[in-house]
Amino acid sequence: MQYDPRLQEQRLTMTTSTTGFTRRDLFRQSARFVGAGMALQAWPRAATTLFADPMDALQQAAGDAAASMRQQMGAIPITSTPLGDMLTMLSGPGGNVVVLNGPDGKVVVDTFVRNVWDRLKPLLDGMGTSPIKTAIDTHWHLDHSDGNENFRAAGAELIAHANTAKRLAESHDLLGMHFDPRPAAAMPTKTFTSSEALDVNGEQVHLTYVPPAHTDTDISIHFAKGNVLHLGDLFFNGTYPFIDYSTGGNVGGMITAADSALGKVDDKTKIVPGHGPLGDKAALARYRDMMVTVRERVQKLKTAGDTLEQAVAKKPTADLDAQWGKGFMPPDMFVTVVYNTL
Repeated sequence: MQYDPRLQEQRLTMTTSTTGFTRRDLFRQSARFVGAGMALQAWPRAATTLFADPMDALQQAAGDAAASMRQQMGAIPITSTPLGDMLTMLSGPGGNVVVLNGPDGKVVVDTFVRNVWDRLKPLLDGMGTSPIKTAIDTHWHLDHSDGNENFRAAGAELIAHANTAKRLAESHDLLGMHFDPRPAAAMPTKTFTSSEALDVNGEQVHLTYVPPAHTDTDISIHFAKGNVLHLGDLFFNGTYPFIDYSTGGNVGGMITAADSALGKVDDKTKIVPGHGPLGDKAALARYRDMMVTVRERVQKLKTAGDTLEQAVAKKPTADLDAQWGKGFMPPDMFVTVVYNTL
């Protein structure tokens, strides 16, 4: 294995100060992590005079990257968007969170990164005196489930799909980051395979498993009375989505999930994305249409025999990038993900 200066550059970038860190900075940093992940996968496992065990060095760098990502996400302010009398969306240090507050106890969808608990808990307490009753994971990724242990320690039941429990119990290498299995204290206390319903605070909360799309662990959460649908990372509002094909994600599943959601909502439904601003049916339809367009273009190139490198070089998303290409996924990486999941 030859020394690659990109590793040192990545490690230096990952340890920069978080002072003034913004959500846009996070998107840019995330793109660097994507590049780091590609570099790690591309390096040959060969002898080196720099490291006694090259894979140990790579794993250490990947562990540093995960810690840096958590730290940087944790520096993002938490913002609040009212969704109704008892429903609130919180955004910032991780995937968007929805809180249902009422006399039966608070229900919280997704748990941010764990190092923001000292800011998140007072915010939740300020919504009312009822305790945190239930937390729900939309899927297994760190930016949506990293705070699980905090919620369980606060006395909450933790609900997730059975596949989420499975993925949380595994180690993962993703986007240049290494994740160890989660401790028992961060694991779901209740799982389901198809659907689950909660009758709480006068609200009917419907949890529904979505076949592999963003991952193989995704669920949607519908607050029927409030007419609010939380789609987790099935929906990146206004940007190209990240699709984790290492745990079952694929572009076809993302499109099917969007089609299914569109059939369940009306023009007044508030649709909460995993990332991005609050959406509605029209925003979700635009997102779905973008994915269909990109899939068709990349499929045409792949069917014609283009290699991944050739397909990326032809810039099949060029006319879409100004609108969709300024988020977590750089256009070339999104084309790569679509190509690899067709």
